Amino acid sequence: MPEQPRVRTTEGVVQGRRRQRHAVFRGIPYAQPPVGALRFAAPAPPHRWEGTRQAVEFGPVVPLSLPIDVPPQGTDWLTLNVGTPDPGAAGLPVLVWIPVGGYVSAASSDPMYDPAALAEAGLVVVTINCRVGVEGFAFLDDAPPNRGFLDQIAALEWVQRNIAAFGGDPDLVTVAGQSAGAGSVAALLTMKPARGLFRRAIAHSVPGLHSTPALARQITAAFAERLGAAAPTAAALRDIDPWHLAAELTSFNFGLHAHRESWGRITETGTALCPVVDGEVLPETPWPALTGARASGTELLAGHTRDEFRLFSVMSGRRGTLTEEDASTALHLLAPQPHGAQAYRAAFPQAGPEELVETVYSDALFRMPTQKLAEANAAAGGTSYLFELRWTAPALGGTLGACHSLDVPLAFGTLDSPIAAQLIGDEPTPEAVALSHELHAAWVRFITTGDPDWAAYRPGQRLTRVLDTVPETLPYPEEVSRRIWEGHFPAPFDLP
Repeated sequence: MPEQPRVRTTEGVVQGRRRQRHAVFRGIPYAQPPVGALRFAAPAPPHRWEGTRQAVEFGPVVPLSLPIDVPPQGTDWLTLNVGTPDPGAAGLPVLVWIPVGGYVSAASSDPMYDPAALAEAGLVVVTINCRVGVEGFAFLDDAPPNRGFLDQIAALEWVQRNIAAFGGDPDLVTVAGQSAGAGSVAALLTMKPARGLFRRAIAHSVPGLHSTPALARQITAAFAERLGAAAPTAAALRDIDPWHLAAELTSFNFGLHAHRESWGRITETGTALCPVVDGEVLPETPWPALTGARASGTELLAGHTRDEFRLFSVMSGRRGTLTEEDASTALHLLAPQPHGAQAYRAAFPQAGPEELVETVYSDALFRMPTQKLAEANAAAGGTSYLFELRWTAPALGGTLGACHSLDVPLAFGTLDSPIAAQLIGDEPTPEAVALSHELHAAWVRFITTGDPDWAAYRPGQRLTRVLDTVPETLPYPEEVSRRIWEGHFPAPFDLP
């Protein structure tokens, strides 16, 4: 039996295991456990160890604020995993995947993120755990804001120190994510401490989710009051079990609509705690930072799905029940002001309430933030490549359409993962396999060379790769919505 692979990192030796044509190392700490005195603090450098550390099991999952049954685990949340074709190689391109969803979950152990196909295509793949929910994004007066982003920077610093020992090139790092992971990537483009830590970026379904300090402070105060905490501070929350906080945040998020008059637009998102534009950790949102030349452009692959909101409307049971009142509320709160609601009704005159709600939610939360990131990155001197996934998910008789998250298993080549099965079916169709090969190969080319092999997105032409049964490069397919949002960046949520 061949000897299991060992690698010496700056903190100590780790031993992983071989899997077919690559090696994996799991649960490597990139920072100390953020508990006790370190809870709600910036990440602290990891401890060194003597001897060989076994790196064959995933690290504990950070407490998740989701309506799913995840048992509490250990507290060593700040770990990462490495999949590599060959630890003895040199100069391989590196992908760092940020698996954050809704700013309430981050589980690098999800089989959807299995690195096998990408590693066997010649990439070193790093997936990370980081703080989310209350631990990562509650706005506390006595703690640094956006701690989840600070964790991500600490993980990228670990990559710079150590990835060469796994066969990777620290100068060829691509940071990537989908949904809130893509929002994290967009934030990293603008944050000074992240400069020089990566060369390229991939952002699928970038969310327009940011809060002002005033709103974030009020929401955190309401949450602390719900818990019976003496104050919205780290000192007051530090002794409360983190899994209890996560469970309470789930209930709190479900009840956001009750605060519509007090908190405005954020109550339509289902996410009470999101990144705060605090002026220091996150100086501003990425769109004005890039267009105003306060952040440099890079090589960016960005994309969204056609029916971003469909997953949420189907899974929540709202699809088929949406009314004219729902449409009016969504247009009032989410369309760009002051004339966005009228513009949507004029642009989609035949649309009923269902279509209007889905269109404005998809645009405001994902499609327009993604398109505008590609545009802003190009304006900042970078090279942007844009795609839209238009292929309909076969599950549930096609009801899900080209929904949020459908692109992730296609890119990773993990069509046999549980979430992929829910979207694509237990037996992927030949069309699904072919489309996965297309997007997966585009990722590998982009991470390796900076070019996915389709035309760059430029403001004059707006050429976009439309991924369907027959992929095509076309003018941006959501042009009607783009015109409605022209001149409007996704603004941080604020008090009404």
